Amino acid sequence: MQPQIQAFFDPATSTVTYVVFEADGGDCAIIDSVLDYEPKSGRTATRAADLVIAFVRAHGLHCRWLLETHAHADHLSAAPYLQVELGGKIGIGAAISEVQQAFAAIFTRTPAQARFDHLFAPDEVFHIGPLEARALHVPGHTPADMAYCIGDAVFVGDTLFMPDLGSARCDFPGGCASMLYRSAQTLLALAPETRLFMCHDYPPAGRAPRWEVTVAEQRASNIHLRDGISELDFVAMRGARDATLEMPTLILPAIQVNLNAGRLPEPEENGVRYLKIPLNAI
Repeated sequence: MQPQIQAFFDPATSTVTYVVFEADGGDCAIIDSVLDYEPKSGRTATRAADLVIAFVRAHGLHCRWLLETHAHADHLSAAPYLQVELGGKIGIGAAISEVQQAFAAIFTRTPAQARFDHLFAPDEVFHIGPLEARALHVPGHTPADMAYCIGDAVFVGDTLFMPDLGSARCDFPGGCASMLYRSAQTLLALAPETRLFMCHDYPPAGRAPRWEVTVAEQRASNIHLRDGISELDFVAMRGARDATLEMPTLILPAIQVNLNAGRLPEPEENGVRYLKIPLNAI
């Protein structure tokens, strides 16, 4: 079955949010939503999420799932806002507990405080109306990364980028280049015509943002993971490259919000919500 897919590219974070559905008037899932966040002022907004809401309502869709491919370090999730407006369960991979534990000492938040509605087991099957979906565990970028296979489409999160960009970093807590290589091979073993949808695109100069590619195209030309590149070569390349990368601009606000299912901290006595900025801890 070939689902209908509407993509929303957020230029501020280079994130792609997807609405996946079978037909107008039916059920849908929203994957990797974005809450606007201005780090200089600490202000949030819902411009990106409101575009998604307008599309869902215009097509008469019923939101059943708000899916996260992983706990993002580059944007805040809008899943709780979308849940209030549209309904649906917030879901992520069960291994999120490993990521929560890795950051618990820094942000002093325990896994019990995270309020995801559903934790997907590897290869768990679920449904979006008549569409059958499967949650694939693809660790490497983080221990909890998931890809969602829905019909002939797979939403790969940060496991793969477009062929001219290659792959995501593996130097976050619990990340592992060997695991990412093996996860990528699982995806690249799918049928050549399978459509792969990226979570991000950081286009080089002269190329417009893109986020859809086939397995065959990735195997032929992905600069990090095309056919013929060994696990040993990939791990060496990934380690050397990761050593040169700065931390994402929004990692500190994003991680503490996204590990709590996208929910913002509770207001303090003065009615103001506060994010923590740990010093010399990352």
